[in-house]
Amino acid sequence: MSEIDIVVSEVGPRDGLQSIARTMPTEAKTRWIAALAGAGLPEIEVGSFVHPGRLPQMADTAEIVRAASALPGVTILALVPNLKGAERAIAAGTPKLTVPVSASRLHSQSNVGMSPEQAVEGVARMCALRDALPADRRPGIEVGLSTAFGCTLEGPVDEAWVIRLAEMAARAGADSVGLSDTTGSGNPAQVRRLFGALRRALGDRAGGGHFHNTRGQGLANVVAALEAGVTTFDASQGGLGGCPYAPGATGNIVTEDLVFLLEAMGLRTGIDLDRLIAARAIIAAALPSEPLYGHVPEAGLPKGFRTAGPHRSAA
Repeated sequence: MSEIDIVVSEVGPRDGLQSIARTMPTEAKTRWIAALAGAGLPEIEVGSFVHPGRLPQMADTAEIVRAASALPGVTILALVPNLKGAERAIAAGTPKLTVPVSASRLHSQSNVGMSPEQAVEGVARMCALRDALPADRRPGIEVGLSTAFGCTLEGPVDEAWVIRLAEMAARAGADSVGLSDTTGSGNPAQVRRLFGALRRALGDRAGGGHFHNTRGQGLANVVAALEAGVTTFDASQGGLGGCPYAPGATGNIVTEDLVFLLEAMGLRTGIDLDRLIAARAIIAAALPSEPLYGHVPEAGLPKGFRTAGPHRSAA
């Protein structure tokens, strides 16, 4: 990744689609993910290994992982909520697992049916499973601390507790621990402060930012996180997504707008914006009633706009 400054991790095929009642056909998902990889996205979270009774939209994740893992130049991730999910993900050959651990006790019970401490114990079991595998089969394991900036169920979340929970997850064996504004409650001052504390606590194991634009603060929070040294950001094409277990948690930040922001600031993402915007057509065709958001796709790129560096197009 030396040719890019910031990693944009696309979460639409997981976080976006899990919040939509209709299920995108597997063939359309596969084409969409291939188009995203072709536009130069360095990371794509393609699904979630959860029980299909809870999220039927994710029932084909193993098939999607196998297809997407053949794409060149892109790291494929999948979300796993527990040890059983991790076992299924590893069996499917998933290169990188992302594990949600909620800082809010009420959200943790609603989302994964356990306390935050129990969720961290689950992370430790997943890491033990990983470490027992041959070195060439071990997936990366990252933890995302959900509701780190506030919770619609619980209200404010203590920042010192968020950092303690991050330290617990790191001790459990996670490769990195990031912070998620699951409910769009965060503000730039809070983001700068909390990510600064995370970096002081974890050093190079401090992970990326996952922001929602529920209250219009998403890109402002990205800039604050950049100032705190964050170099990886999740985003969802067309702003798809939310959290089905946190009432009112709508609106991931829009990938197209995030990439434009970063490139306009002189930060290289390696992403071809024209090809990225073109990939929206696959969503529109497969989910014709689903609204898609984004200022850049609607307004277009400014005349004479140039990206900060060359594209990483995987075509």
